[in-house]
Amino acid sequence: MGKPLIYEILEKPASSSVIGICSLIWWFIQKRGIGYGDVGLSYEAAVDGGQYWRVITSAFSHISVVHLVFNMSALWSLGVVEQLGQIGLGVEYYLHYTLVLVVLSGLLVLGFYHMMIQRFKVEYFRRVTAVGYSCVVFGWMTILAAKQPSSKLNIFGVLSLPISFAPFESLIFTSIIVPQASFIGHLSGIIVGYSIAWGLIHGMNNYWAITMLGWIVLVFVLSLKRTGSMELSFIEIEPVTDPSLPSVGVVSTRNGRTLQMDVLPGRRVADIV
Repeated sequence: MGKPLIYEILEKPASSSVIGICSLIWWFIQKRGIGYGDVGLSYEAAVDGGQYWRVITSAFSHISVVHLVFNMSALWSLGVVEQLGQIGLGVEYYLHYTLVLVVLSGLLVLGFYHMMIQRFKVEYFRRVTAVGYSCVVFGWMTILAAKQPSSKLNIFGVLSLPISFAPFESLIFTSIIVPQASFIGHLSGIIVGYSIAWGLIHGMNNYWAITMLGWIVLVFVLSLKRTGSMELSFIEIEPVTDPSLPSVGVVSTRNGRTLQMDVLPGRRVADIV
């Protein structure tokens, strides 16, 4: 007989919190009718438009409930990382490297897009818009596969995969079952995950995590302040008399609940990660 849910939540506080945050964001997105173009990550918006805040918003946003459930189910199973303090993992490790995975996997996605656009002249990747927490999920699959190869990954409570093969099995599975799933996004998570597991990225502690979080918040706010009033339709930055006290108001947005947006030639194509 399994443990009561409340005990499992207490044993996985960080992953449970992330699941709660992503679920609340999904509810807000559905309530406001927010679409891929409002929160997703694309080269055109992030690099050409300077909307660097999209690296963060895209990671925690899900438009489809199936996409949300798939990612959160896998993340719940991966919460076992928080219980492995005896092998150098644990809650602090989970929090520190979740921060690394969110930022670096997003930047790596943009790096792949840049290579495809500039090197191979594939303009399609300029407008591809990605959303979802899968980069981080695939990163943790990879770390757990390297650190605890005997573990199992349970998805939906019915599918159990050997963790040692889970990253690549899931990469192939999602590419076949969900053609719009971002192969680049998932691969980026795997690459960053191996970089962490093999010690190429290491040394994270509370000091560096707080410092990194501070820079993320600063860049997020400054890029939002610079571009939000024009491009971020559901957040309006209003001028105030005292420039040191910015005022942010929440307003409604247009309906964007589409899995793929091809309304006009050359517009963004949605990609889920």
